[in-house]
Order: sequence, then structure tokens, then C-alpha cells
Amino acid sequence: MIIFDGVTKRYQDGTVAVDDLSMEVPGGAITVLVGPSGCGKTTSLRMINRMVDATSGRILLGGRDVREIDPATLRRGIGYVIQHAGLFPHRRIVDNVATVPYLLGWNRKKARARAMELIELVGLDPKLATRYPFQLSGGQQQRVGVARALAADPPVLLMDEPFSAVDPVVRTGLQDELLRLQSELRKTIVFVTHDIDEAIKLGDTVAVLHTGGRLAQMAGPATLLSEPVDGFVREFLGRDRGIRRLSFISAKDVRLDPAPADLAVGGDDRPIGLRVDGRLVPYGTFDPESDSMRAALDAALLSPDGTAVAVDGDGRVLGVATREALDAVLRKYAGGLPDQRAPADQRAPADQRAPAGEGSPA
Repeated sequence: MIIFDGVTKRYQDGTVAVDDLSMEVPGGAITVLVGPSGCGKTTSLRMINRMVDATSGRILLGGRDVREIDPATLRRGIGYVIQHAGLFPHRRIVDNVATVPYLLGWNRKKARARAMELIELVGLDPKLATRYPFQLSGGQQQRVGVARALAADPPVLLMDEPFSAVDPVVRTGLQDELLRLQSELRKTIVFVTHDIDEAIKLGDTVAVLHTGGRLAQMAGPATLLSEPVDGFVREFLGRDRGIRRLSFISAKDVRLDPAPADLAVGGDDRPIGLRVDGRLVPYGTFDPESDSMRAALDAALLSPDGTAVAVDGDGRVLGVATREALDAVLRKYAGGLPDQRAPADQRAPADQRAPAGEGSPA
């Protein structure tokens, strides 16, 4: 657990970046700091590993004031991932990942073996280990940055807008990868972003910071969306916060009807398209076992008749969800959502993926 106890950061020119911040960051979970530019979220993150020192107040890491720990020693025990990966351009990928183990005195063989384990863990081809950073894509470099941060198996991982410099498709993949890793590793992660959708997708807890470095609200994503404490939080969440709440409703409860005759299905039971006026048109799909109602409604909107095609994990047709079936689930939850997140390995990140059937059929 990380505790901020009345933490303030004031610079010499009088600027207050963080103002009397008190909050508890739970262990083994992802806490996201989100807010507009100038709200102190990055400063708050950097005060944890003493890249910035607080003016007043205390930050406790495992019950110990971080100011009592030598900065270099502190940082070697905390993983840190930044926006552009920050890789050493003259080092091969395997040695970039092994940076902290080398600093800790590990021998070359042990450090490289650990690096190779992590390269595979973050979903990279081991063949990339001998390449240099400039030979990798932006998304691959960010994965290397995550692997390097995990190299010495630190209990705490700090991530400062790590996915904001890549394109939306790669960003979604990196978010999903982080959730997968967290389901296995259960690190204490503090994640900074300005994107509320990213915060809601990744965070077990979300802390919204007000301009001037004050904590506006800290809660689980479902509570944050349904019960914003004031106008600032409500405005920051946006007018479509009701749509975002659908990410917390599973699509498992949707009643499925048999696939209609106008749904063209291939020999492998995968949908090909919908027959409309003698031609095949695009359709939307969702997986009831893993997706949210947000994904199911998105699939319905992609279909010409508002019917969402349900598929299993292998893309085979299970049936269809009609408008009436989708409405029934929405009415069931109209009274509000519990503030309860599924474990990271059971979440449905697919609510932000493009439906499998989107696009014109071949």
C-alpha cells in the first residue's frame, strides 16, 4: 500500500502543483490518476520514487516514509514506465530489459535469462531480443519498457502516460496486455493518464485530480460514473458517462435467439454477412461470455436491423440478440450498478475493440 498523507508540492516561484493530497493506494491493484493538464498527476507519481520531493506531508511505501530511503535504492525497487519507453538506443533489447538487474549486481547470464523471460511475458517475439530500439515499432518499444520495469520483480510499478504516444489500435492492445499481466503478477500499479476511457478500463480505483493539485474524487469506476461528487468531476467524465457505465454490465444475461435465415454463415460456423436485398452487408458481433453490454450495443448499432450477432471465443455463431433482448438487460440495471469490478483476468476489455465482424464481407 502507498499512502499520501497531506502531501503538498510547492515550487520556488510559488506554484502549487499538488495541494494537501491524502489518499491510499491499495496494494496489488491498479490505481489510475486522471485529470486535466496541470492537475499534478505526474508530480504525484514522481514523488513516490522521489524524482520530485514533496514540500510537506508524507508518502508511505509499505509503511515507511520514502524520504527515509536513499533515492537510488528506492528507484531500483520501483518499476517505472514513461510515455516514450526511454530505451537506451545503443543497447540491444535484451540488455535494455536487463538494465536494473545489472545495476543490482546480477551476473550477465542471470540478467539476460530474466530479460528473455520478460520479453516473452509481455508478448514480444524472442527474436527481437538482439535488435536495437530503432528497429522496433512504437508499440513494441512500449512493451520493452514494461518488461524493463518488471525485470527485478518490483512490488510497485509507476506508469506515466505510457500508451499515449501510440495509435489507438496499438494502445488498445497494450491496455489489454497490461490487464493480462496484472492478472498474473498482481503488482501495485499507479497509472497516470488524461484519458478517462483509459482510466475506467484499467483502474480498480480511479482518483480524479482537480486543477491545482487537489483530489476531487477517488472511487471505483462504476461509482465514479454513477455518483460524481460535484460539477467538476461530472464535466470531466463527459456527457456520455452513462454509455461508459455499460462497460460494467456483462452481456451474459442477454437472451439469444436462433440465427435468422438472412445471416450468412460459412462452413466453419463463422458469420459472413447479413443478406439485404440480395447482397451481403456488414454486421456487428459480441461474445456474451467475455464482452460487456457496451460491446453488445455497439454490435447492434453496426447491424442494419439492430440485431447483434453473438459468437463464441472462436468466432462461431451462437445466435442473435434482438433489440428487445438488449432492452431487457438495460432495464434490469436501470436502478444502478454495484461498485464492483471483476478481477483483472475476468474483465471485458473487448468493449473497446472493433467487433470481429466489422467491415464489408469478402
